[in-house]
Amino acid sequence: MVNISTPAILIGVVGAGSCETDTAEIAETVGIEIARNNAVLVCGGLGGVMAAAARGARKGGGLTIGLLPGISHADANPDILIPIPTAMEHARNVLIVRACHGLIAISGGYGTLSEIALALKMKKPVIGIHSWSLDRHLENVSSPVMAVRKIIESVKGRD
Repeated sequence: MVNISTPAILIGVVGAGSCETDTAEIAETVGIEIARNNAVLVCGGLGGVMAAAARGARKGGGLTIGLLPGISHADANPDILIPIPTAMEHARNVLIVRACHGLIAISGGYGTLSEIALALKMKKPVIGIHSWSLDRHLENVSSPVMAVRKIIESVKGRD
């Protein structure tokens, strides 16, 4: 479980609301690694990449926060421990990015691209796994372990 006696690193995990099995496995491993590193997972709280990452974080004993698009706590996937309804639909992407210290983008469509762009605009570190290619602005890695390690190193390097 996350040690709440020290400030936790909040890592955002973003990606499509539905995904293939291989993408879900990557997201779940990212979630496990976030928990193993005593960080907190922040996501949109629904299905696909979000559900898989939250499932992994919970398997690893971690804390999960879901910033939901609608008004009901019940919309959260079962592995979200702290569901926060925003009633902001896609505009919640700003809240997800603002809440985290760094962002891991796993695959994803235009919603994921918007979160990547917002994070870059806010000068937050972003690592992709099979995600958008943005030249020098977004580093893509193939390993969930590497993605989490790079985000944590980037966040700690900013302190």
